[in-house]
Amino acid sequence: MTVYMVWRDPVRVVEPMGSKTSGSLLLMVLFIAVCSIDLFLALALFAVCLSIYWGERRPAYLALVGFVIPLIVFLLFDQIFKIRFPRGWLTTMWYG
Repeated sequence: MTVYMVWRDPVRVVEPMGSKTSGSLLLMVLFIAVCSIDLFLALALFAVCLSIYWGERRPAYLALVGFVIPLIVFLLFDQIFKIRFPRGWLTTMWYG
């Protein structure tokens, strides 16, 4: 029944994809590309770039989003949950 409703009444796009959506998708592609270097470096860069792109300008919040939060996530999983992350530039320095 649901398939029939979608087939007979398709969703119509009334406005094109906005520039913020396109830019956010481009930043996700950048994240995927930088993940090959290091996951946490990619996470920090993505978070800071996305915050700046969406309009955040306060350096304290950018530092929190780009450095403190990824560091807390890393230490939480590494030290408490004992889950090791894939090797990358930063994680190789940490793990030795």
